[in-house]
Amino acid sequence: MKMITAIIKPFKLDDVRDALEDVGVRGITVTEVKGFGRQKGHTELYRGAEYVVDFLPKLKVEIATTDDQVEAIVETLVATASNNKVGDGKIFIHDLEKVIRIRTGETDQDAL
Repeated sequence: MKMITAIIKPFKLDDVRDALEDVGVRGITVTEVKGFGRQKGHTELYRGAEYVVDFLPKLKVEIATTDDQVEAIVETLVATASNNKVGDGKIFIHDLEKVIRIRTGETDQDAL
């Protein structure tokens, strides 16, 4: 089992969610986060004063999945979250040691 974590731009969420449903993803977790990478933030003007925005708003999408679905999910994320610009995000894939469904006590792939 794997945990896929994708950092994406907020306006891409609806497209990503719909595309993931199309490849069989049954559930995702989304968290609002802030961060920076190569893009290094930007400056904005507010009421005549210029200020630096170091941390940009992003969304963290987490998907717990079976090993055989990883490639399809990653391809879907790359295709739908990309804008072909700096700051599109990253995808991280981690091994998932154990999953337990709280309501039923099912474990591992049965809990997904």
